[in-house]
Amino acid sequence: MEDLITRIEAIDWNEIATNMHEKGYAILPKLIFEKQCKELINLYDEPIGYRKTVVMERYRFGLGEYKYFDYPLPKTIQTLREQIYPKLAPVANLWMKVLKIDKQFPNTFNELQELCHKNNQLKPTPLILKYSKGGFNTLHQDLYGDVYFPIQTVLFLNEPDVDFEGGEFVLTQQTPRAQSKAIVLKPKKGDMLIFTTNFRPVKGKRGYYRVNIKHGVSELYHGERHTLGIIFHDAIS
Repeated sequence: MEDLITRIEAIDWNEIATNMHEKGYAILPKLIFEKQCKELINLYDEPIGYRKTVVMERYRFGLGEYKYFDYPLPKTIQTLREQIYPKLAPVANLWMKVLKIDKQFPNTFNELQELCHKNNQLKPTPLILKYSKGGFNTLHQDLYGDVYFPIQTVLFLNEPDVDFEGGEFVLTQQTPRAQSKAIVLKPKKGDMLIFTTNFRPVKGKRGYYRVNIKHGVSELYHGERHTLGIIFHDAIS
């Protein structure tokens, strides 16, 4: 884990913050390596370590499957949660300030988790998703209770155009009194995408206003696609 922590610390987080403020997302290239990607994919078929499996078609969420990890989390996932959250908390807090929302997030992940637990949000939210040919994920927001952090991340564990075709990551931005804007992203294996959970501020002529964000995955035409979602707040259910 020391190597992963070193890579996280070496990232230019000022640049990441700028991207988040300007675009609502940022990509960390090659945050994890081939071996770690394979290890995480192999976890998918393990019989233990999960609290819930969701077949997406059953709930009209899309076509595919995902599993929520149970506590204790695998070390890689726990490290990512603990080490990346403090880098993003200042971004989230600035968003609250410019949007004049009376809310501030704590500086450390442990403090955020304590806040979740005080609100009866006790269940872990990191999840691993698997899509095959025809799979997709409808546009949605990952909110699991009254306490939610407005930024989350996803790790891409397969190589696009090699392991699968299609399956682009899609963000939609709904600006008030305007048409929605679609953003289509295609990160590579080992990349981490940081993106807005449900809204972000945009500067207008009269100050900042709030735009709503949803995310999803376009249809896979071939192969298999695995991703690891890191959501920082815990869930009620």
